[in-house]
Amino acid sequence: MNSEKVFMAKLRIENLHKSFGNNSVLRGVNLSVEPGEIYCILGKSGTGKSVVMKHLIGLIEPDEGKIYVDDVEFTGSGPEVRDSIIRKYGILFQGAALFDSMNIYDNIAFGLRRRKMDEEKIAGIVAEMLDQVGLPGMGNKWPSELSGGMQKRAGLARAIALKPEIMLYDEPTTGVDPITGGSVERLIVKMNRDFGITSIVITHDINSAFRIAHRISMLFDGRVIFTGTPDDFKNSPDPYARQFAEGTVNGPISVI
Repeated sequence: MNSEKVFMAKLRIENLHKSFGNNSVLRGVNLSVEPGEIYCILGKSGTGKSVVMKHLIGLIEPDEGKIYVDDVEFTGSGPEVRDSIIRKYGILFQGAALFDSMNIYDNIAFGLRRRKMDEEKIAGIVAEMLDQVGLPGMGNKWPSELSGGMQKRAGLARAIALKPEIMLYDEPTTGVDPITGGSVERLIVKMNRDFGITSIVITHDINSAFRIAHRISMLFDGRVIFTGTPDDFKNSPDPYARQFAEGTVNGPISVI
């Protein structure tokens, strides 16, 4: 993989609304993610973070509002445009979502093979991705043989093997111990630094967001109530944001 930075992809959400029956989950969400940015969408459980993510990848359609990727409208687009936008995404799901019936090598190679890539080239990419996420020589292992943190690393290797322009991270530090969570955070920063991947992180982990984000948006009651830098967030006069920010906050992460 060419590690030259891309810094191409940007994303914009305009006035997004979504209800499920009588439950109004999104009530006019607006946000804009700049190319090469680590952007955290923050909020407690049930505030609509995952619903926003499902809209981004086309799993659900909004009742109202639009999503643009690189100024091309995703919502309501035809199959060709839709597919071209979805191919820009890499996704790290909360549970890594590895295929249990495949070893780690084949998990990482899966998307590359679907693109009819030569096996020799695939082997080189898989080896490079395993090195990138700190799992060199682990391709012959099965998902069940890896810890939860190692599975997340393998899931990230599978995602970045396809050269995404935008990475979506779904609660990347949930369900792992603080040391493993810190390792995952460093990988997010590393992928952003090394490949210029625009990163959108869905999380309720405020301290993690403070450590890795360039900017943060907070969802509350179906709307964005704050957008700004981590320092802006710490000094926000909004009572809900201040409540969320209570406690000791560590400094930003650096990658060694």
